[in-house]
Amino acid sequence: MFKTALAEAQGAIGDFLIHQLARLGDDRVSEGMRYATNGGKRLRGFLVMETAGLFDVPPAQSLFAAGAVECVHAYSLVHDDLPCMDDDDLRRGQPTVHKKWDEATAVLVGDALQTFAFELLARPDAGDAAQRIELVATLAQASGAEGMVLGQAQDIAAESAGTPLTLDQITELQGNKTGRLIEWPAMAGAILGREDPEALLTYARAIGLAFQIADDILDIEGDADKAGKALRKDADAGKATFVSLLGLDGAKARAGDLVDEACAALSPYGERAQNLQALARYIIARDM
Repeated sequence: MFKTALAEAQGAIGDFLIHQLARLGDDRVSEGMRYATNGGKRLRGFLVMETAGLFDVPPAQSLFAAGAVECVHAYSLVHDDLPCMDDDDLRRGQPTVHKKWDEATAVLVGDALQTFAFELLARPDAGDAAQRIELVATLAQASGAEGMVLGQAQDIAAESAGTPLTLDQITELQGNKTGRLIEWPAMAGAILGREDPEALLTYARAIGLAFQIADDILDIEGDADKAGKALRKDADAGKATFVSLLGLDGAKARAGDLVDEACAALSPYGERAQNLQALARYIIARDM
């Protein structure tokens, strides 16, 4: 059931983005936007649609928020791959945007994807006026200087710090860099459903941290061909990770505990939350 639901959401989000981006031109930036949003697991968009579905929000409406968060995520990857950031040549098994074109194009593609996300949320079909304002405001907070961008800055600062980060510090860093863009889709579903987001935020915070722990584990145990990107860069650079701080077995145990916490938070929704529970388990079982 989960695999089918995920595949259907991936297809729907992919088709939605293709349609929305098709109206743009054939210039290099527009082509880069389409290139950067092609493929990927689309877990953030899936999370929007699943949480919104708990409250019977039509997929045709939740697709706008799902597409928006996928655009922000894609922009963050394009910029993260740049030589001034993580300096990666591969993303999803393909050349990164700055390798396919150049660094200036990659900066502009990321900028354009970020602004396009907010354009999607401003469309009338994305919700009523109050919902659209709240979606825009909360995504700006989650992705900007109080969220993802802050986390990226903390990560860059950690690379030149004299001492490795502590467990509390790396938890805070990853909560901003990775976690905020996993929390927002859960919040978006509640906004669209006009419901209290607290239980879903508890769930999302747990899976957000579990997601990063799983990434750190994959960086040690994963297959670069499956991951579609370079692995073991953190270990080679001597960066503190959940694995280096907790050990491999400890990191796996912590990720499992977080999945249990996430599933417990969904208890108010009963069987309707089965796919969300399966998503939590998938996050720590994935191989890419």
